[in-house]
Amino acid sequence: MSQWEKLLERIRNNPKTVTFEELDKILVRSGYEKRQPGGGSSHYTYRKKGKLPLTIPKKSPYVKE
Repeated sequence: MSQWEKLLERIRNNPKTVTFEELDKILVRSGYEKRQPGGGSSHYTYRKKGKLPLTIPKKSPYVKE
C-alpha cells in the first residue's frame, strides 16, 4: 500500500484528525487550484473546473469536519 493510499485510508477511518497540510496535499493532487484571499485571511479557497469552490479555514491542529 502506498503512502497516498495510507493517508486516504487514515482520513476515511478518522476524519476528525485531518490536518490542513494533509487536506491541502489531497486537494492539490486531485487537481484543485489553491488561493488564499487577501487581507491576511486564514481561509483558503480551492477551485476546480466543473466543481463548486471549497473554502477551508486553516485551523490548528485539525481541520473541522
